[in-house]
Amino acid sequence: MKWTNYIDWIEIVSSKGISPDHKIVVYGYNKEETEKVANRFLHVGYRDVNIYNHFIDEWSANSGLPMEHLPGYRQLVSADWVNTLISENNPPEYNNNNFVVCHAHYRNRDAYLSGHIPGAIDIDTLALEAPETWNRRSPAELKTALEQHGITTDTTVILYGKFMWPDNADEFPGSAAGHIGAIRCAFIMMYAGVKDVRVLNGGFQSWKDAGYEISTYDVPKNPVAGFGAEIPGKPELAVDIPEAKEMLKSNDAELVCVRSWPEYIGEVSGYNYIKKKGRIPGAVFGNCGSDAYHMENYRNVDHTTREFHEIAEIWEEAGITPDKHLAFYCGTGWRGSEAFYNAWLMGWPRVSVFDGGWFEWSNDPENPYETGVPK
Repeated sequence: MKWTNYIDWIEIVSSKGISPDHKIVVYGYNKEETEKVANRFLHVGYRDVNIYNHFIDEWSANSGLPMEHLPGYRQLVSADWVNTLISENNPPEYNNNNFVVCHAHYRNRDAYLSGHIPGAIDIDTLALEAPETWNRRSPAELKTALEQHGITTDTTVILYGKFMWPDNADEFPGSAAGHIGAIRCAFIMMYAGVKDVRVLNGGFQSWKDAGYEISTYDVPKNPVAGFGAEIPGKPELAVDIPEAKEMLKSNDAELVCVRSWPEYIGEVSGYNYIKKKGRIPGAVFGNCGSDAYHMENYRNVDHTTREFHEIAEIWEEAGITPDKHLAFYCGTGWRGSEAFYNAWLMGWPRVSVFDGGWFEWSNDPENPYETGVPK
C-alpha cells in the first residue's frame, strides 16, 4: 500500500482508469492495510468502496475460482523475500543455499559502498558487457567474470541496483539508473546459462521502503573454480545483426524498438556517442518511455515493474504478441533487456534481446535506416 502515501497517488489511480463512479473492491494479504487503502479512497471522494478480507483463506485457496498471475513471478522477488533469504537461508519456495546477491552498477562503486543489502557483492556491468560495442562479452570473458563473482550455472543470483545520478551520467545514461543495469546483467547471466536468475522488484528503493538494514561493508567476492557448464547455455536469448535481418524478412518475427518516440522518428540519437539518428526499417515501436533515460511506461512510480497485463496491453496495441519471435532492442541493450525480461516473466515463449541495437546497426553505413513518422 506504499503507493497511497505518494502525493500524486490519486493521479496514479486515475491513470489506471479507476474513477469515483466505479464500484471499488479492495483486497490484499493484510486486513489492516486493506482497510487503510479503502479509507484513502473514501477520503478523496470515492463513494462505493468495499472490502474483501478473504483473498487468502477463501479465494486463492479455491482452485475453482479464477486467478491471474505472472507466470515467472518466482524470478521477480520482493524485499521481504530477499530479507528472509539472507536472514534464514530458507525462504518460501526456495531450497538452495547456494546464492549470491549482486548490487549492479556501471563504473560507480560509490553506489554500492554508500549503502547496499547486507551480504551483497557489487558487480560492474562492464564485467559482462564490452564498452567498445556495449554487447555482451565473449563466452570466455563471461566465464571468467562469473567465476570471479562466485557464480556457477547452479547458483541462484539475486540482482538489484540503485537509482541515483552519478557524475558519469552524461557519458553513459545507463549509469543514472543502476537498477536497469541489474536487469541487463540478469539477461546476460541467463544467456550464459545461470539457471536461476532473480531480480529484486523495484531495486534498492524497495529495500529502503521496507525499512530493512543497510550495510556499507565492502563484501569480498568468493571466486569459484569453474562455471560448471558451457557458455552460452541459452544462445537463443540473444540476437545479433545477421539474425535480426532475417527476422525483419519474416512474418513470424518482429524487431521491437523500445527506444523513445523522439529516437524512433530520428529527432535525436538518444546518446552523445551515437551520431546517426533514425530507426531500423520495419522495426515495431515498443512505446517504453519519454527518452533514453526513462522507461516509465514499463514501471510504477516506486520503480517496481508495472503490472504485466498493462504492459501486455501496450504491446498488443502495437501488434506485439506472444505468438511471434520477438527481439527487443534499444540504443545499446539496457532498455531492450528490461523489455525482454518483462516478456520472459510473462511466459512469452520466444523472446530475445537484439544485443547490438541501434548503436551497432547505425555504425555500419551499409545498413538501411529511416526517419520521420512511419506512414
